[in-house]
Amino acid sequence: MSKYKKFIPVNTPLINSEDALSVSKSIKSGWISSEGPNVKEFEKKIAKFLDRKFGCTVSSGTAALEIAIKSLNLNKNDEVIMPTFTIISNAMAIVKSSARPVLVDIDLNTWNIKIEDIEKKITKKTKCLMIPHIYGLSNDMDKILKITKKYKLFLIEDAAEVLGLKYKNKKCGTFGDISILSFYANKHITTGEGGMLLTNNYKLNEKFKDYRNLCFGSKKNRFNHHDISWNYRYTNIQATLGLSQLKRINKIVKKKYQIGNYYYKHFKNIKNIILQPNKLTYCKNIYWVFGIVIKNNKKIKIDEVVKKLKNKNIGTRPFFWPMHLQDALKNKGYFKNISLPNSEFIAKNGFYLPSGLGLTSAELKFVKDAVINILK
Repeated sequence: MSKYKKFIPVNTPLINSEDALSVSKSIKSGWISSEGPNVKEFEKKIAKFLDRKFGCTVSSGTAALEIAIKSLNLNKNDEVIMPTFTIISNAMAIVKSSARPVLVDIDLNTWNIKIEDIEKKITKKTKCLMIPHIYGLSNDMDKILKITKKYKLFLIEDAAEVLGLKYKNKKCGTFGDISILSFYANKHITTGEGGMLLTNNYKLNEKFKDYRNLCFGSKKNRFNHHDISWNYRYTNIQATLGLSQLKRINKIVKKKYQIGNYYYKHFKNIKNIILQPNKLTYCKNIYWVFGIVIKNNKKIKIDEVVKKLKNKNIGTRPFFWPMHLQDALKNKGYFKNISLPNSEFIAKNGFYLPSGLGLTSAELKFVKDAVINILK
């Protein structure tokens, strides 16, 4: 089987002519900074889409996580429980605040946090759960909410990878005291970079707006800043692109599901691999990415598979690296002598395939055929 005529990256964003025209109009209008009218409009429309009272745009999903943690007024060494298998932004936000991340392994079936292990990690210092939905599949939010209610914990819901996904009859992004989104280039809606915090709490939203904008002082003395914060503002140009894409969010989610479902249908019977479920009783996978985990065996090794795909001009990306194995965190004294085997296993043996919205039918078929040929 020959290689594809051009390289197929893991993500090809889809920016259509309507998106481009909207951005062009925004630039020509002169409204290019965070003061532009489309920023508030985008916040309102995303909040409405997710049935939240307030939305606050920021410069990235990472920025949203940092502001979320700061807004909860955690004390030094207060504990935030999170899965070890996720993007490092989750742990970094906690560490930067001087709180402490407490790690839980994942469920090998869903790749989300192992819910039955959460209560084992709760102490008197536990103040918050940070729960990301991984790779397009929702956590079981009824069980998560039962824990937060029982122990009176805050919930930060990281919905960066699942905009448009429903848990039962409610969209992900509606469950947290604070929920966050990302609009990075590989997300369901992209504005290049960007993120958003969502809440139903007015006071929290006022904090978000303060913290993203350097905590300026009163009108009498604007440049006497009242707290340490960031310049994490979002631009009118980005918001304009987001508004344009939001108009077709349902089509975007449908296409992502179709891509993931196509792969799943053709790979589900391959004995040498593990796949994330196509659906569960409470949700359908909308496939932010399509992941494959190579089972432990002597015949097939992940490095060989990735190399063979690369030789066919097919891009891949390794899975998230667990927090307890991160040099940046271990070197600071976090997570000594911790073993979380499920996360270690899929991180060492997992990769994901091209699944961007710009992926063509011919490219999709070529990737599918290549994977089957290599793994059979």
